[in-house]
Amino acid sequence: MNNNVRTQIFDLIDEDYQRFASSHIPNINNLLGVRLPELRKIAKQIAKDDWESYLKTADDDYFEEVMLQGMVIGYVKADIEKVLTYVAAFVPKINNWSVCDSFCSGLKITKLYKKRVWDFLQPYLLSDKEYEIRFGVVMLLCFYIDEDYIDPVLEHLDRINHEAYYVKMAVAWAISICYIKMPERTMIYLKNNSLDKFTYNKALQKITESLRIDKETKEMIRSMKRK
Repeated sequence: MNNNVRTQIFDLIDEDYQRFASSHIPNINNLLGVRLPELRKIAKQIAKDDWESYLKTADDDYFEEVMLQGMVIGYVKADIEKVLTYVAAFVPKINNWSVCDSFCSGLKITKLYKKRVWDFLQPYLLSDKEYEIRFGVVMLLCFYIDEDYIDPVLEHLDRINHEAYYVKMAVAWAISICYIKMPERTMIYLKNNSLDKFTYNKALQKITESLRIDKETKEMIRSMKRK
């Protein structure tokens, strides 16, 4: 199967997209240039077939091959424990924001097993590895910013203390989504938190960039910036 998958990927290479995508994903030199909708089509077909054999033997040589594995895990219909086994095996392969964020957004099975996945995420949120933490944070912002989880989400975000840029950006992004969805609870947090200045100010910036925030609120948020 995997030789056929690689052939499909190579047939879809778009050199213009390769140049564009490479400029947006730093430190990645193995990107072929296949658009994500095309990879999703392949992933859906694999998920309907012998997806376990594919995942157990899949190649990791190219960005698209890793991205595709993450998509397949998101599409499969299987027992939650089996899915989480494959999630755990995939997370160490994440080495850029694009694969991380696409993988997280595709794990829609989380909506059916929120408590189980919440428990599964705890070690990642406590990790000292950049993309393990980012995986945990992006999962929170994708699936856990609601009435039941907003307080523990904010507590987790406040405890994260890591110097990696893509951790700080994920935390800022998550806090901005918290504010957009639950402004009152998040404003209380913004007035009393342990965030470093960069992450805090970046969270404010992301809030003001949202089209769902009115002009007056944006001015108020800007006034809260740390000097």
